[in-house]
Amino acid sequence: MAGALYLIPTPLGDGITAPLPAYMIQTVHEIDVFITERGKTARQFLKEIKTPIPLQEMTFFELNKRTDPNDLASFLIPAIKEGKNIGLMSEAGCPGVADPGAVVVQMAHEKGIKVIPLVGPSSILLALMASGMNGQQFAFHGYLPIKSPERKKALKELERRSSKNNQTQIFIETPYRNDGFVEDALSALQPNTLFGIAADITLPSEYICTHKVRTWKKKTIPSLHKRPTIFLLLAN
Repeated sequence: MAGALYLIPTPLGDGITAPLPAYMIQTVHEIDVFITERGKTARQFLKEIKTPIPLQEMTFFELNKRTDPNDLASFLIPAIKEGKNIGLMSEAGCPGVADPGAVVVQMAHEKGIKVIPLVGPSSILLALMASGMNGQQFAFHGYLPIKSPERKKALKELERRSSKNNQTQIFIETPYRNDGFVEDALSALQPNTLFGIAADITLPSEYICTHKVRTWKKKTIPSLHKRPTIFLLLAN
């Protein structure tokens, strides 16, 4: 009997396994072949959930921008045909969502491999849930331009699109650039536009808040430096 590809959500912070459902952990305990961005991160996660299979008996395939699709296929397909279940992990959160693992899932579908998504934390969906913004119409854009002028231009375009379609716009920034990003957002966006910040989701230091831009400008915003953060906006 052929194996399946299990999509395994991982914690949004080191050692934070409480948000993971028990059934998901039990499923992972039975898997010994994994595709992951970094083997070190995967091994640490498996230690944290106390996997009963010795790590030295497991197999890890690292997936990154340089991965040859032929190498991936040569690893994935024979193992599945041999009846092995394979676990696909992200560095944090849900594999395949704002994550390079999507290419593995696409390949699995093309080869007729069963794909089984497991329940776990997604920073994008958790931020949207907690934002109070439109959860019926939303779009995730990943990273915006790095340089301030281009970034402000992109923010204004997303604000225009949000206003036209009543659509929540969601995006991220490299954590060490978060504070500068917030400054640009509050400078570029209209006063009545809703702007949401969701930092360190599920961690003890979690900070989630949504206000109109004009309200944010009156507040002292905590430093977001090097804190994983989701940003959202919804224009009137």
